[in-house]
Amino acid sequence: MRRWHSWAVFAAALVPLVALLGLQYLWLERLERASADAHRATLDNLLEAVAAGVEVHYRSLGERVLNLPATVFAPDRFHKAPYYFKKKDLTGAARLFVVAYAGEKAGWPIFYDPGSVEPAVPAPTEERAVYMAIAPWKILAYKGGQLDQPTLQVEERDPRHRLILNPITDDAGKIVGLAGLLVDAAHFEKVVLSGAVRDALSRFQGEKQALPVVSGRDGGGRELCFDTAPAAPPARAPEATRHLTFVFRDWELGIHSRHYTPAGWARRNFAINLALSVLLTAVVAGGVLFALRAASRAMRLSQMKSDFVSNVSHELRTPLASIRVFGELLRLGKAETPEKVRVYGEYIETESRRLTQLINNILDLARIESGRKSYELVPADLEEVVRETLRTFRPSLEQAGFRLGWQPSATPLPAIALDSSAIGQSLANLLDNAVKYSGDARDIDVSLEREGDLAVVTVADHGVGIPKDEQAKIFDRFHRVSTGLVHDVKGSGLGLAIVRHIVEAHGGRIEVESRPGEGSRFRILLPFADTAAALADAADSAESAYPSDTVVVRAVEAATVNVHRSASPSHPSEA
Repeated sequence: MRRWHSWAVFAAALVPLVALLGLQYLWLERLERASADAHRATLDNLLEAVAAGVEVHYRSLGERVLNLPATVFAPDRFHKAPYYFKKKDLTGAARLFVVAYAGEKAGWPIFYDPGSVEPAVPAPTEERAVYMAIAPWKILAYKGGQLDQPTLQVEERDPRHRLILNPITDDAGKIVGLAGLLVDAAHFEKVVLSGAVRDALSRFQGEKQALPVVSGRDGGGRELCFDTAPAAPPARAPEATRHLTFVFRDWELGIHSRHYTPAGWARRNFAINLALSVLLTAVVAGGVLFALRAASRAMRLSQMKSDFVSNVSHELRTPLASIRVFGELLRLGKAETPEKVRVYGEYIETESRRLTQLINNILDLARIESGRKSYELVPADLEEVVRETLRTFRPSLEQAGFRLGWQPSATPLPAIALDSSAIGQSLANLLDNAVKYSGDARDIDVSLEREGDLAVVTVADHGVGIPKDEQAKIFDRFHRVSTGLVHDVKGSGLGLAIVRHIVEAHGGRIEVESRPGEGSRFRILLPFADTAAALADAADSAESAYPSDTVVVRAVEAATVNVHRSASPSHPSEA
């Protein structure tokens, strides 16, 4: 409840700041979107005007120059074709040609230079480009194909020689010839495209120094910049692009702003203000969060201390009460037979061992927390350590009705550098944990095997199991599972935390597999190879995982004081 109260306070402080930032962001987003759309539309319209200007120029050129009467392609009049060209403005045409599909030279193109009536000899590449362009029309003409509405056609398979073609038809729509021209590429770059850019920019609203920059890129990646201002334009990626649509279709036009637009400046300034507001909000929220985390940690440690003192007091009081009861029975002479004396002695021994294990856990935790816990690592037989621990536990387990299964390794294991007493303690804690959480089940299985470079000790029970979301937390100090049947089991919350510290100090790791209602399998994995080198790193990591904490040490002391104050025995219960 206290934790939820802390988060509620944090939310109450944070919500107004977040709401204000949200409103500012929405306003900025709307302004940015509207400004960007308007700016982009302006740039798109400029590129559209440039592309339209280029297309209009070359369509006009084709229609003006190549619109020859069908009678010119008659065999007796074909020689007069260049005189029709001579009467027209041929600016922008590098070469002219005509093709007739009747007569002595049917299907063969005849070339002319602009302004000349004498046939010209084209360059081989020009001739090849023309033959490739007229080939489909030749086939269509010989098959008697007809065109209802002849239109200008563009052929750009060879980017060096771009052609505009005009199919000539008679009154019946039959193709009688072709008139064509090769576009002057240099004239396109220097005159046509530059003029279209100037015309489009002349309609732009604004000062000359604020005009956008238009560029053109041909199919080979060569880029030209058409800038009307004297200052060199900044190198910047285009904000909008568009391809030409009639001739030079592989050319891509690009455009970008020369400077920030007013909307851009507004966005930039507002972005700075927004960033400062976010930073201030983050600092305030961070301060509040830090204070709440500190308060939450203090409350959590206080609660952990209370739970620890309560649990440990109960765990210590139970064996002490049992020892006291059976001691009084012996003192009062209630044990009339040697068998009774032996039974009472076994109870006292079992509870003493249980009490010793709990006190050792408390003392070990205190040493771990204060950084004074050390291990004496010497080469030892892990199987013998496990056997000795099981030999110690077996009588008490069998007396409680448990069956303790043992499966040794199928092959001998090499010696491992370990602290035998510490590993025995970790295994004892796992066995004690299995007893406590077995529920009605009475089978506990222990096995030893090899997995690659690791020795694996497994302790499995068939009890209540552990929920999946709790499995990562059970190795934390003082952690107690708060749900299900597990919550009803008493314990100090120290055993598994100590197991993890011992195993990690040996360069190994501890794993758990469990399902509620099906039991748990704890696996201790210890390395064979490079043990000495691994232990130093493992010891450092284990020590850093358990920093010194005066609250924990005080909790241990408080538990001890609480036990000394305890005077009334209680009924034995599972630890």
